[in-house]
Amino acid sequence: MRYVPDTNALIYLLDNRLAQPFPPGQYGYSVITEIELLSWPKMQPQTEGHCRDLLATMHRIELDAPIRETTITLRREHRLKLPDALIAACAIHFDAILLTNDQRLSNIPDLHCQPLELKSA
Repeated sequence: MRYVPDTNALIYLLDNRLAQPFPPGQYGYSVITEIELLSWPKMQPQTEGHCRDLLATMHRIELDAPIRETTITLRREHRLKLPDALIAACAIHFDAILLTNDQRLSNIPDLHCQPLELKSA
């Protein structure tokens, strides 16, 4: 797996707010991303279908013991919110690039981040 998108990256993609498409490659997503996306309050029924279709093209990353331990370390050392720590831990565990515009995450050692360019308003 080459990329792990942050939840906001997938929201930008679904909302057609990205200036460029996601880079080609294999994608994985954290189960927390699935939960965050599908419980998004502004989700329209047709968007939910698109979201489920998109997730079906990616590998779902379960919360196994090594990812849980990395999540604990990230929360302890960097005071991250639980969803951010889980998503970052998934990217670190698979040595994948995290697609995110969250600047806080880009300062974490061993986490490779790639920002996304958004369309101008």
